[in-house]
Amino acid sequence: MAPKVLVSDKLSETAVQIFRDRGIEVDFEPSLGKDKDALLAKIGEYDGLAIRSATKVTEKILEAATNLKVVGRAGIGTDNVDKVAASKKGVIVMNTPYGNMITTAEHAIAMMFAVARQLPEASASTHAGKWEKSKFMGVELTGKTLGVIGAGNIGGIVCDRALGLKMKVVAFDPFLSEEAADKRGIEKVELDELLKRADFITLHVPLIDSTRNILSRENLLKTKKGVRIINCARGGLVDEEALAELLQSGHVAGAGFDVFAQEPATENPLFNLPNVVCTPHLGAATTEAQENVALQVAEQMADYLLTGAVQNALNMPSVTAEEAKVMGPWLKLAGHLGSFVGQLTMEAIEEISITYNGVVGEMNLEALNCGAIAGIMKAVNPDVNMVSAPVIARERGIEISTTTQDKTGAFEGYIRLEVKTSERTRSIAGTVFSDGKPRFIQIKGINIDAEIGEHMLYTTNDDIPGIIGTLGQTMGENGVNIANFTLGRSGAGQDAIALLYLDDQPPADVLDKLKATGMFKQIAPMRFDAA
Repeated sequence: MAPKVLVSDKLSETAVQIFRDRGIEVDFEPSLGKDKDALLAKIGEYDGLAIRSATKVTEKILEAATNLKVVGRAGIGTDNVDKVAASKKGVIVMNTPYGNMITTAEHAIAMMFAVARQLPEASASTHAGKWEKSKFMGVELTGKTLGVIGAGNIGGIVCDRALGLKMKVVAFDPFLSEEAADKRGIEKVELDELLKRADFITLHVPLIDSTRNILSRENLLKTKKGVRIINCARGGLVDEEALAELLQSGHVAGAGFDVFAQEPATENPLFNLPNVVCTPHLGAATTEAQENVALQVAEQMADYLLTGAVQNALNMPSVTAEEAKVMGPWLKLAGHLGSFVGQLTMEAIEEISITYNGVVGEMNLEALNCGAIAGIMKAVNPDVNMVSAPVIARERGIEISTTTQDKTGAFEGYIRLEVKTSERTRSIAGTVFSDGKPRFIQIKGINIDAEIGEHMLYTTNDDIPGIIGTLGQTMGENGVNIANFTLGRSGAGQDAIALLYLDDQPPADVLDKLKATGMFKQIAPMRFDAA
């Protein structure tokens, strides 16, 4: 059955056609974005939801979205999506951070020019029939120092454009290396240094706990007198009341704001101040950008729904279509390893340790971790998936560690999963054979070679005669067919395990008969996803 997508905001017909061309059923109903009751009534039908900013994807909407797998935002900002609720529900939230990068960067540069030359006020004055040439004395950008807070995708373009204007560029960005800064021709500095030196400051960071009010009253007072401040990133990055006071005192010479702490902004401390340029969140408002992000979100959502490729997700590691093909069997293996441990573990898990050996260590480990954690969590909550599992693990205080190793042993690569509780430690390892089929290769430190089937039975016992006969006879007498049978032991007369691949799940009375023999320490029926 083809996936079904709802487009609840205005998207170009070309973008909508992308879904249809990819074999996805799509309903284009842009009015639903502003009608939450109608959206609530219909959302349960869809696998995907494509939005802009009008649609509010609340916890209530997500609760009603019983089939929803992905929300795609045509644009960067996802403040209108409850990402915590989406993650708990297992819904991927994607945005399109690249489609409007140039547009937003150009808007920041335009705001710099407008503030430097007081263009809006000069224009209004001239339209009013005045000729106040001496009133609007401006400054050049050439030779001035631009302080860029956040030199990522958009900030990096601003840096490049500013260098073209012959400005000196200093940047504060914890993720920018000295080497990368040198290659761009910019200087990496700490925030206090930027505040002290910059003639213009422009912000290009997301609104998160570490960036909220990054230009606080305290930091604004550290700026040089006559600084001009541009914010085309996110409202809430600047203390607007403090900035208004510093504009009125003359410490700050001008400001250009496209975003505000409260939007739509009908009132704001910055409004009606001299040499403050305000625009209504126009950073991405160009024909080219709107088309680009619409096409991009349609492609991303279609790729995910049809191939499992994850691009630009905010709550899930990205996995390209090529990675999805190569990693598919390993993701399945990671899930099976997690499922095995999860089905055996009844007490609270404290730590999860995952070791990647050989070729698998070079793959997308974040995604593989999600697969393993999801496998564990599904044992107690079947609705958990790769998106929601890490969230649940964090909420439970589970420590997760990852280790990579060079190839050791006979296998080109393997995954080893270890789970610790207050009472015990469990471990299991597996690999993927050349036929693409996952296999268990070690349980409890005991080497085995076990094919994985939908229905399995795991037993532990002392290494004594009669185990094989008892298992085979009991299954046979009760009509349970054994597809495969794997044994392993730590040594003669020591711990031993058996793993049976069965055609059907063994009935409870069959398990009771095995327990009645007194030969087994543990008897655990198991089920694995056959998909």
